[in-house]
Amino acid sequence: MKKGKVIAIVLSGGVGSRIISDMPKQYVKVGDRMVISYCLETLMLHPQIDALRIVAAEEWRNPILDEMESLNIPMDKFEGFVEPGDSRQGSVVNSIKAVIDDIGFDEISDERVLIHDAARPCVTAEHISTIIEASEEHEGVMPALPMKDTVYLSDDGVTVTRLFEKNRIYSGHTPEVFDLKKYYNANILLVPGKIKLINGSSEPAVMAGMDVAMVAGDEDNFKITTMADLEKFKEIIKMRGIEKQW
Repeated sequence: MKKGKVIAIVLSGGVGSRIISDMPKQYVKVGDRMVISYCLETLMLHPQIDALRIVAAEEWRNPILDEMESLNIPMDKFEGFVEPGDSRQGSVVNSIKAVIDDIGFDEISDERVLIHDAARPCVTAEHISTIIEASEEHEGVMPALPMKDTVYLSDDGVTVTRLFEKNRIYSGHTPEVFDLKKYYNANILLVPGKIKLINGSSEPAVMAGMDVAMVAGDEDNFKITTMADLEKFKEIIKMRGIEKQW
């Protein structure tokens, strides 16, 4: 049986520290448009996404709206901005609280929340569809890629304590999709103190015992974290023929 509406949350509240720029990486211009605009366009146009909210600091809200307007990206699904939290997962909690406040906790049935990083501009409509469709059968879904390198644990950062079995280790990406009510409850269990220790959106769901499935990740759906990542994205845009000159 088909589940209810999908509400997308785009996390764009981070400031970053590994990009040499006077602005957060998601607002850097590539191909004459903000990095964030690429994923926003894909999400806004996706037929399986019913609504979208953006986590962004006040100073970036009008620039985002202006960018969307200049690119003629439809805004009919846009439900507003959310104040960033004091951590990535804090921003997620703020977002799902805002969604639930609008719906009403007792009115929630089988809605789902999709969480995506603004700094992952290469997400495709096909990848989003795969994840949303998998969430029809699970309480949560995350894209994941197997680790290519051998992974070691070090207790002191100097010597190797032990190694992990590479074929059992995966790296998680976004977008991730969760049952809204169950995911909200999983996060509230960690508020206030423990939520700051969470690094990935799926962690609270796994800790709460939710059924979280993995689907194949997309190598091209990388996160822009470093200057090398930014340069890689610029090259992708050039290859697509979108950028006439850089």
